[in-house]
Amino acid sequence: MTRVLDHLEEWLITFLMGAATLIIFGAVMHRYASGLAIPGVQDFLIGLNFSWAQEVCIYMFVWMAKFGAAYGVRTGIHVGVDVMINRLNDSNRAKFIVFGLLAGATFTGIVGTLGAIFVWENGAHYAIFKLLGLNTGDLPEGPTTPDLEMPTWIAYSAVPFGSYLMCFRFLQVTWSFIRKGELPHHDHGHVEGIEEVQPPKPGEEDETGGKKA
Repeated sequence: MTRVLDHLEEWLITFLMGAATLIIFGAVMHRYASGLAIPGVQDFLIGLNFSWAQEVCIYMFVWMAKFGAAYGVRTGIHVGVDVMINRLNDSNRAKFIVFGLLAGATFTGIVGTLGAIFVWENGAHYAIFKLLGLNTGDLPEGPTTPDLEMPTWIAYSAVPFGSYLMCFRFLQVTWSFIRKGELPHHDHGHVEGIEEVQPPKPGEEDETGGKKA
């Protein structure tokens, strides 16, 4: 189950990043190409509506940032200042690390809960009741976005989903640290898919620069 969640997290981030890049590229090319006085082509390009591109990319980057933050907790790529903690003995260092991880889980859990309440009251309550065929009564339908005219609660759902996932990752890392005593570590110099070649040790090469047999 955890492995499926890991892959889903990575696929979502990759899709959002790639799709946002393509949309931005298309919108920029459309803007500049529309200014070229090419008969027939210019009229066609001007007729295309790309006013939605900026708005959808903003929301895509928000979702990508929230889920990327959770990915960062899982893989240990977030920047941390641990100079003082690493100078402590192992017992005290472990206590501070667990406290910090649980504090992160508490904070993201609170943010996720507040975000869920906001989304629920911003139109999700109405949309879910309507989908289930329940009486909506005086429930507010909620605002929509300017260009896409999409319910804003869909865009804002990135806050509770991303924050709760980040909270889960903090708890996951805490449990792993308590069991194994290790934190996830990311080597910023490592590139996926490229094998690292260890340099030869002193004395393993002859005077000509070739390796010894």
